[in-house]
This record gives sequence, structure tokens and C-alpha cells, in this order.
Amino acid sequence: MTSKAPIVVIEDDEDDQHLIKLAINSLEIVNPLLFFSNGVDAIQYLSSSKEAPLVILCDVNMPNMNGIELRQIIDLDEYLKMKSIPFVFLTTAANPTLVTMAYTMTIQGYFKKATGFDSLKEQMNAIVTYWDKCLHPNTKLTY
Repeated sequence: MTSKAPIVVIEDDEDDQHLIKLAINSLEIVNPLLFFSNGVDAIQYLSSSKEAPLVILCDVNMPNMNGIELRQIIDLDEYLKMKSIPFVFLTTAANPTLVTMAYTMTIQGYFKKATGFDSLKEQMNAIVTYWDKCLHPNTKLTY
């Protein structure tokens, strides 16, 4: 990994948090993992942090504020919008209506959570590697 920016995971299920952590750690990804169990806490962190995360992995169905509402708040907040944080839904809620709704917003991916640890590792590797190598406004370019 070239980026050392944190990976923000917004997931209310502690078992899923644990599995995501195990998968990312087993891939020897060095980026710090920041877990939030709801969108309200995540927004508070994102609004107060000067650092832009490498990527946000967000569940859709959560208490207090769901993933769709969270993304809408980010899009309406100029400070957060300027951070250009890649936003990916990682959820079990994979119906055509939600997928279409998500892509009408400015998300960069919608993934149904993989079942099975090896599949989850493969999914985490693909997502994190892609955003580590992708150029976007937060990329620190060297010439």
C-alpha cells in the first residue's frame, strides 16, 4: 500500500466489523482502520478530522442515520465534499431499488457483502487496492 490514510468502516454489526478487521489485517494492509457503528459518529469524525480517509466502506441499513442519508449529508457539506473521499457501500441490502438510488448519488461502488471469509478477503483486497492505486483529488502526486 502506498497510502497510509485510514480506512473508515461504518458498520453497526459487531460481527461484521470483526470479520472486516480480520480480512484486512490478514491481507497485511497497513492502513489504520476506523470503525463507527452509525453515521452520526462517522460524520462527527469526518467533519473534525483534517485527514481524508483512503476510502469509506459503509453499510446501508444502520440505526440513527442510514448509509443513504449519510452520503446525502456528505454531498451537501462543502468541507466534506472537498475531501473527495471515495465512498463505497458494503452491505447485505442489495436490491435494485437501493442500488439505483445509491448510484444517483456520488458513490463510487456498491458491493454485496461477501459470504465466507476467503471471499470477504478477496473483496477487501480488490476495494482497498483499487483506491490505493486510483488517482483522485486526495492523491499525493509525486513527479
